[in-house]
Amino acid sequence: MGAGVMKSDDGGGGRRRRRRGRSQPMSEINVTPFVDVMLVLLIIFMVAAPLMTVGVPVELPKTAANALPAEDEEEPLTVTITAEGAIMIQTTEVAPEDLIPRLQAIASERTSDRIFLRADGSNAWNQVAEVMGALNAGGFSNIGLVTDIGGPDFGAATPVPSTDG
Repeated sequence: MGAGVMKSDDGGGGRRRRRRGRSQPMSEINVTPFVDVMLVLLIIFMVAAPLMTVGVPVELPKTAANALPAEDEEEPLTVTITAEGAIMIQTTEVAPEDLIPRLQAIASERTSDRIFLRADGSNAWNQVAEVMGALNAGGFSNIGLVTDIGGPDFGAATPVPSTDG
């Protein structure tokens, strides 16, 4: 007796059985890994954002001014005047006579002329004005003064009395 292949009467049913055993390509997009990665990135940025501020401790004056809009793609450049009168670019202390050459070198590498000036509230206005002049001479004409919120509003929050009678 010989062995042979037996055909089924259902017209190719054996072929369908073999396909079921193989893995089929997915026709749906699985977004679960994408959502997991995005949540992890969100947590990382939420933790890292407060750490990206300049790390020189100064007691900023408090004002009622609104925050400046963030327009640049570059990291903001910050010059700080400490309570002791030391001048720092980001977190590096700079001698007053080296400030303008260092700023000119930095300005030649940047596309933006925006710079932020942080000064301790106990500093004399004279020193702040001198540093602002040095910033301008160093190639930065767009100077933003950094302050804390919560200062006096000089009556801006009180409603204007009506004169309608």
